[in-house]
Amino acid sequence: MTWIDTFKSLKSSEHRLAWMVAMAADAIQIVGFPLFAEGVASPADSVLDLAVGFVLVRLLGWHWAFLPSLGAELIPGLDLFPTWTAAVWYVTRQKMHSEEPEILPPVRQ
Repeated sequence: MTWIDTFKSLKSSEHRLAWMVAMAADAIQIVGFPLFAEGVASPADSVLDLAVGFVLVRLLGWHWAFLPSLGAELIPGLDLFPTWTAAVWYVTRQKMHSEEPEILPPVRQ
């Protein structure tokens, strides 16, 4: 399954918006590397990460996958990896599979 198929398979507008927020935050951190290079010492990095974390929790609800992403964003240079996008992928992928109906084998009598 490609990324485009994953994005198209999202039924909820909250999930699609969370994807866009995460990808935009990661893109801003990669493109604006000089502003975010110091990790936790950068005020711009801290403000962006706290805002993104807050928005994602509001859109998707609390999930443990957001903690490693926030921790990784504090380490200088590691914010070049798209941690927010990876966390949103994990959370929405898990919710997509949990909503699928369980198919049971036929009962023989």
